[in-house]
Amino acid sequence: MKQIYRLMRTILSNKGLIMNLARNDFRARYSASFLGAVWAFVQPLITILVFWFVFQMGFKSAPVDNIPYILWFIPAYVPWIYFSDILTSCAGCMQEYSYLVKKVRFHIEILPAVKILSAGFVHIFFVMFIFVMYAVYRIPFSVFYLQAVYYTFALTVFGFSLGMLVSAIAVLFKDFVPLVGVVLQIGFWAIPIFWNPETMEPWVLSVLKLNPTYYIVSGYRDCFIAHVPFWERPMLSLYFWIFTLVLFLVGCIVFSRLRPHFADEL
Repeated sequence: MKQIYRLMRTILSNKGLIMNLARNDFRARYSASFLGAVWAFVQPLITILVFWFVFQMGFKSAPVDNIPYILWFIPAYVPWIYFSDILTSCAGCMQEYSYLVKKVRFHIEILPAVKILSAGFVHIFFVMFIFVMYAVYRIPFSVFYLQAVYYTFALTVFGFSLGMLVSAIAVLFKDFVPLVGVVLQIGFWAIPIFWNPETMEPWVLSVLKLNPTYYIVSGYRDCFIAHVPFWERPMLSLYFWIFTLVLFLVGCIVFSRLRPHFADEL
């Protein structure tokens, strides 16, 4: 508990620094390219366009839950973009900011938070993109859309908990960063982003629900499609938050234990 208190105090006392570093990180990530930060939005938009063309225009996929396939796909894909960006950027953040890690007085605990906030800029854009797409298809606005704020917060806390863990492990195990990429590729197909969970056998679905990202993906669809409040998923919500808090504790402990070795490894 001492590690958690120290971490939260460090983050809260460095809010301004985290915001400045996140803005600089977002700009620097694409500074060498001609289009700059536009690339942060191009790849996900192309993926959405491909799924729209292949499944809705090509295969003429039937509407899912009485809405066009692309409107069913986007609310699940948008949080996945955010989650995968968090995981990949946090996994390599210590190596990327090695010059800061080696500074004795710099609070390196804030680096995962910097990466998550940087990824959050893109996520806000794509949440707004969902609103635009639903307006284009003339889907009436619902107050349940605002519930996306809760699921974004839940995903951010989960991502930060996991980010603390992977950022520490990646320093000591050099093959860990590419391994994260492989896990994300598998994960994309293992959670209901482009396939309907209602078509699965009940026992298979029960196993898939053990993945915390299932809660997030299903939650975004609850916001924009099913219009189900999160408190009507009490068991899933309870499982998700218990898992996340345990992960947060483990991440803080592992980070604290491995931190003295970071400078030597980098």
